[in-house]
Amino acid sequence: MSGQTVLVTGGSGYIGSWCVIGLLQQGYTVRTTVRNLAREAAVRAAIGTVVDAQDRLSFHAADLTSDAGWDAAVRGCDYLLHVASPISISPPKNPDELIVPARDGTRRAVGAALRAGVKRVVLTSSVAAASPRGSARESASDEATWTDLDDPAVNAYARSKTVAERAAWDLIEAASRGTTGTMTLATVNPSVVLGPVLSRDFSDSVQVVQRLLSGRMPGLPRLGFSFVDVRDVADLHIRAMTAPEAAGQRFIAAGDFAWMEEVAALLKAHLGEGARKVPTRRVPDLVLRLVALFDRSVAGVVPRLGERRTFISAKAQKMLGWRPRPLKETVLDCARSLIASGAV
Repeated sequence: MSGQTVLVTGGSGYIGSWCVIGLLQQGYTVRTTVRNLAREAAVRAAIGTVVDAQDRLSFHAADLTSDAGWDAAVRGCDYLLHVASPISISPPKNPDELIVPARDGTRRAVGAALRAGVKRVVLTSSVAAASPRGSARESASDEATWTDLDDPAVNAYARSKTVAERAAWDLIEAASRGTTGTMTLATVNPSVVLGPVLSRDFSDSVQVVQRLLSGRMPGLPRLGFSFVDVRDVADLHIRAMTAPEAAGQRFIAAGDFAWMEEVAALLKAHLGEGARKVPTRRVPDLVLRLVALFDRSVAGVVPRLGERRTFISAKAQKMLGWRPRPLKETVLDCARSLIASGAV
């Protein structure tokens, strides 16, 4: 909106860049953080393929692992969307490689927002912070679910998102007991994020489609996920930012659950020659377990074989009027953008 300024952390990231786009489309003045200002030209160009930022977008250097830059970036802002967080498709050897920057970066961003008198922070969390114990092979979770950090099956990424979200809520609770307690917090917890990419620099989650299109996946494993469109995730951030009733709430951003076999079938049915390398045969669990011995990225998904974990977004739909778009649109827009960018 005219006259209101929003800081989006991690504007070079997949979700962050679409949040910047959504805000610019709605008339906000936007600031965004990047680790290195050398990225500014590339990020501007990517965002410019969708919206003309004019003079309403500025860039600020800030890193999750350093105190430098955060106060300057958020000073004078009305809202903060804290999207930036470390991610790794392969399990790190040391879980703290993900956990520490996620937790400390959240503390830095939220702390700076408190000092700046921001009205509301919206934190990008994940359904990884709202998941049942690893022994649950079939489940349906909502915002009341918190990932149990005492569960040995919880991986480093899930731990990082859970610890970071808890840190944000703890900071807000502590502030509410003092004189700086007027700022409110909401969190958005997306499932596996797909949708159009803006450049060849995109999220690891998009590899679900990229690997199918490129032929890097020789067969279809017995894996399934709840998917959500990146444009819908950005939309939910903005709704949670301004709706009075969103204060103090978590919101799951999730659409349809689909098995890899169903995603492949969508690509085959609608992309013609573009889907010529998409596999059609299944990969037995045993084969995938053997591959996992040599490929860390595969090892990370083996525990999920055969699981049907769904996530319920009814709260966001009822409270904020949010609607996820159909899986078909999300998958095909993702695939076509990957092909257009030369990523496959």
